[in-house]
Amino acid sequence: MPLKRRDFCAAATLAGAALTTTPLLAQAKVPQAGTDYAKLRKPAPVDAPAGKIEVIEFFWYSCPHCNAFEPVLNGWAQRLPKDVVFKRVPVAFQDSYLPQQRLFYALEAMDLTTKLHERVFAAIHVERQNLSTEAAITDWMAKQGVDKALFTSHFNSFTTVAKARRASQLMNAYEVEGVPALGVAGRFYTDGAMTKAMDRALQVVDFLVAEVRAGR
Repeated sequence: MPLKRRDFCAAATLAGAALTTTPLLAQAKVPQAGTDYAKLRKPAPVDAPAGKIEVIEFFWYSCPHCNAFEPVLNGWAQRLPKDVVFKRVPVAFQDSYLPQQRLFYALEAMDLTTKLHERVFAAIHVERQNLSTEAAITDWMAKQGVDKALFTSHFNSFTTVAKARRASQLMNAYEVEGVPALGVAGRFYTDGAMTKAMDRALQVVDFLVAEVRAGR
């Protein structure tokens, strides 16, 4: 069950249900449009090179469901075929989310995503740190051994602000209603509310990638 943009206080106990394994369901049912996934009414922008299929995860660092989904998603992403390009897009359902959007893109700019992306989730959900403001985020980054002034410059850079703005535009283009959610090739959208389980959502994404590859 994803965290909905209209329900910022979704019960954390639902996270377990969202990650329930459903192999029998996957074998028994071919994903259905309108039930397991939605076809976008208007194509969303795609950044993938020609011949590549773009898959996007929409997430929010403070979302407990995104945190629970992260290790499952990582395992899946490591097995993707070479014609699939995977990327993460941080959402901002309201202005209070904006600092964490910039945090993600600052990490990208400093080539620190591999080192610190999962650590951000742990800081928030395991260590219970409040990383919702620029000041709190900057102080936390300094404790990770990152130069404070350098991080601040990336956090407030034109490039980071522009990427955050584009992330919000992409979120709206995919009509994202909750996180974690997944978009495929600028054409399809799915999330845990539709599939009833996030591992099922990944199976739906695999199906959609195959459909795009086959030209359907």
